[in-house]
Amino acid sequence: MALREQLNGLVNSMFLEGLLDEQFEQLQMLQDESSPGFIAELITLFCGDSERILAELTKLLDQAVVDYQKVDAFVHQLKGSSSSVGAQHVKLACVQFRQYCEEHNKEGCLGALNVVKHEYYLLRGKFDTMLQLEQRIQAYESKQQI
Repeated sequence: MALREQLNGLVNSMFLEGLLDEQFEQLQMLQDESSPGFIAELITLFCGDSERILAELTKLLDQAVVDYQKVDAFVHQLKGSSSSVGAQHVKLACVQFRQYCEEHNKEGCLGALNVVKHEYYLLRGKFDTMLQLEQRIQAYESKQQI
């Protein structure tokens, strides 16, 4: 089926680019007939959390006096969720971001936030495509069962 090949090609390219790591493969193995929307649900939750965290970080770094402990807590949270879905570039960008938090380096933090946002939006665009393909495959397969 062409849609399945398209989806597999997209996921493979995400691995080759380093956007995803083996953690995502582990998650894929958990998806089966009993939970066909498992990956889509995880991605949706990850993206929702990430959007909220990025908005908070933007607000916190916009303050005249930055609360680096709060910033670091949010970056740590984003790093954890990125790691759990296998979003390798986002996770690595968060590691650098946390370094700037420890140094209380506002310029570094602002630059790191831009890198994290860039990596996240790049990944989200591919995740969006992945979810659309998944939906089309499920719709096709449910028609075949009628």
